[in-house]
Amino acid sequence: MIPPQEASARRREIEDKLKQEEETLSFIRDSLEKSDQLTKNMVSILSSFESRLMKLENSIIPVHKQTENLQRLQENVEKTLSCLDHVISYYHVATDTEKIIREGPTGRLEEYLGSMAKIQKAVEYFQDNSPDSPELNKVKLLFERGKESLESEFRSLMTRHSKIVSPVLILDLISGDDELEVQEDVALEHLPESVLQDVIRISRWLVEYGRNQDFMNVYYQIRSSQLDRSIKGLKEHFRKSSSSSGVPYSPAIPNKRKDTPTKKPVKRPGTIRKAQNLLKQYSQHGLDGKKGGSNLIPLEGHEHDFRVKHLSEALNDKHGPLAGRDDMLDVETDAYIHCVSAFVKLAQSEYQLLTDIIPEHHQKKTFDSLIQDALDGLMIEGENIVSAARKAIIRHDFSTVLTVFPILRHLKQTKPEFDQVLQGTAASTKNKLPSLITSMETIGAKALEDFADNIKNDPDKEYNMPKDGTVHELTSNAILFLQQLLDFQETAGAMLASQVLGDTYNIPLDPRETSSSATSYSSEFSKRLLSTYICKVLGNLQLNLLSKSKVYEDPALSAIFLHNNYNYILKSLEKSELIQLVAVTQKTAECSYREHIQQQIQTYQRSWLKVTDYIAEKNLPVFQPGVKLRDKERQMIKERFKGFNDGLEELCKIQKAWAIPDTEQRDKIRQAQKNIVKEAYRAFLHRYSSVPFTKNPEKYIKYRVEQVGDMIDRLFDTSA
Repeated sequence: MIPPQEASARRREIEDKLKQEEETLSFIRDSLEKSDQLTKNMVSILSSFESRLMKLENSIIPVHKQTENLQRLQENVEKTLSCLDHVISYYHVATDTEKIIREGPTGRLEEYLGSMAKIQKAVEYFQDNSPDSPELNKVKLLFERGKESLESEFRSLMTRHSKIVSPVLILDLISGDDELEVQEDVALEHLPESVLQDVIRISRWLVEYGRNQDFMNVYYQIRSSQLDRSIKGLKEHFRKSSSSSGVPYSPAIPNKRKDTPTKKPVKRPGTIRKAQNLLKQYSQHGLDGKKGGSNLIPLEGHEHDFRVKHLSEALNDKHGPLAGRDDMLDVETDAYIHCVSAFVKLAQSEYQLLTDIIPEHHQKKTFDSLIQDALDGLMIEGENIVSAARKAIIRHDFSTVLTVFPILRHLKQTKPEFDQVLQGTAASTKNKLPSLITSMETIGAKALEDFADNIKNDPDKEYNMPKDGTVHELTSNAILFLQQLLDFQETAGAMLASQVLGDTYNIPLDPRETSSSATSYSSEFSKRLLSTYICKVLGNLQLNLLSKSKVYEDPALSAIFLHNNYNYILKSLEKSELIQLVAVTQKTAECSYREHIQQQIQTYQRSWLKVTDYIAEKNLPVFQPGVKLRDKERQMIKERFKGFNDGLEELCKIQKAWAIPDTEQRDKIRQAQKNIVKEAYRAFLHRYSSVPFTKNPEKYIKYRVEQVGDMIDRLFDTSA
C-alpha cells in the first residue's frame, strides 16, 4: 500500500503535466486558427490575381495578333519587292552582258564566265516562268553565242600555244641514265601554266553548262597533230644531222645549255655498221692465226689486191648478203628506234596533260583517238620495213633484213611501256604493236632460213672463184652475217622459236621451256635453237665449199682453198662468241674443223710427191761404189735430177701465186714442206753429188739444199 505522502506527490506531478498539456493544446488550437485565416486570405489574393490575369490576357491577345499580322504583311511586302527586283534583273541581263559576250573571253575569262552564269540563270527563269516571252529567245541566243565564243577560245588557245616538241628536247627525254653521270628529269611543258588553267576552266564549263563534247574532238585533233609532227620532226632531225655531221646528237640537259653546251651522242643500235666496218678493216688486213692482241697482218702482193677487190665487190654487190649496208640505212633504222621511244615518252606526257582537261569518263577514248595518227605512222613504217625485208629476201639481200633485228629487239624491250601507255584503249589499238612484232619475227625467221638455204645452194662455182685459193666471198659473208647475230642472240633465237622450228632442227620442245602464252620461250631453249641454226649454216657452207673446190683442176689448189676457208671459219669462231654458241649443241665443232684443216694440209703435201718421188730412195738406181756406171744408169740419174729440178721450179712458180692469209698457217705449211723436201734432196745429193754420171754436173745439180729451202719459203708470197 502506497504511503499517503507519496500518493499526494504523485498526484501533484500528474496535475502539473496535465496543465502543461492543456496549455500546449490551447497553443496548437490558436495556431490552427491563425493558419486557416492566412489560408483564406491567400486564396482570396490568388483568386483576385487570377481574375486580373484573365482580364489582362483578354486585353493583350487581340493586340498581339494584330501586331503579328502587321509584321507578316511587312515581310511579304519586302519579299515581293525583292522578287520584283530579281525578276526585273533578268530582263536586264541581255543588255548588261551583251557587250562582254560580243567582245569575247580573250584576256578576261573570269568576267566572261560570270556573265555566262547570269545569262544561264536568266534562261532558266524564263523557261520556268515565261516560256513564251521574247526575252527567253534573246537570252538563249546570247547564251549560244557565248558558248560558241568559249569553244572558239578553247580552239584558239590550244592552237596558238600547242607547239611541237623539239628533237633536241625529245632526245634529252629519251636518253638513258648512262648518258650522263647525273641524269636530270626533263619536263615537257605543252602549254604555259596560265593558258593551261584557262583551258581547264573552259573545258569544265563546257562539260557542266555547255553540255558540249565537240571541244574534245578539237582537243585530240590539235594534240594529235602536234604529237605526230613532233615524232616526224625527230626523224627529220636524224636525217639532217647525219647528212651534215654523220651522227645525230642531243645537247646536254636544258639547265646546262646556257653555260656549257655539250654534244651528247645518241646511242646506235650496235652492229648496224659492223659488216661494213669489218669488211673495210679486212680489206686492209688478213686474219692472223694467233689468239689475243691484234691478229690482223698486212697482206702482200696479189693476195692484197684480190682481197681488196673481193671485199669491195662484197660491199657493192646488190645481191650479196652484205648489200645495201650504207649510212642511210643506218640512219633510217636509228631514227625509227628513237621515234618508237619518243612515241612512248610523248604519249605518256600527253595522257598526263589530258587528265587535267578532259573529263574522266572521256579520257581513254579521247587519248585513243589522239595517238592514232602517230601510232599508225609508226606501225605503217614498221610494216614498210617488213615489206622491204621481204623483198630483200627474194633478191637474197640479207643485210637489209638485219635492220629488222635491232628494231625488233627495241620493240620487244619497249613493249611493257607500250602496254602501260595503251592501257584502257581499244583492243585494236593495243594489238597494233604485238602484230608488228609478230610480222618482224616471222620475216626474220624467214630471212634466217632463206640465208641458210642460200648458203647451201649458192650456184656460183665457176665465176668469182679466187684464183689464188684464198677465202671465198661466200665464207666471209656468211661468217660476218653470223657474227652480227651475236648482238641479237635473244632476238634471233626468239625469231626461230616463234616459228616453232624445233622440229626442223630436231630439238624436242620441253613444256618447261615455254611460258603459259605458248609464244615466249626460255632463253636456254632459244640459245640451243640459235646454236643449231648456226651449225646448220656452217654445215651448209662446208658442203658448198666442197662443191666449189671441185672447180679447181689442181687438187693441191683445191686443198689450199678448203684449208683457207676452214681456217678462216675456225679463227673467226674463236675470235668471237660464236664458238661458245656453236658448242651449245656441237661440242666437237672446234676439233672437227682442226681435223678438216689438217686433212687439207695433207692433201696439199701430196702434190709434192711428183717432185720428191724423183729423188726417193726406192726409185733410185742401185750401183756398186767404184764401178763405172752404165749409160742406162747415168741416164736414169740425169732424169731424176731433171725431173726434180723441173718439178720444183714448176710447183714453186705455180704455188707462189697461191695465197694463205694466215701467217701462222702459212709458215707452218712452208716449214713442214721444206723439211720434207730438203731432207729428201739432201740424201739424194749426198748419194749422187760425187758420182760421175755427167760431164756437166752444174747442168743437173742446179740447187743447193739451202736454195731449195729458200724457194719453198717464197711459196704463197707474190711479192717474192
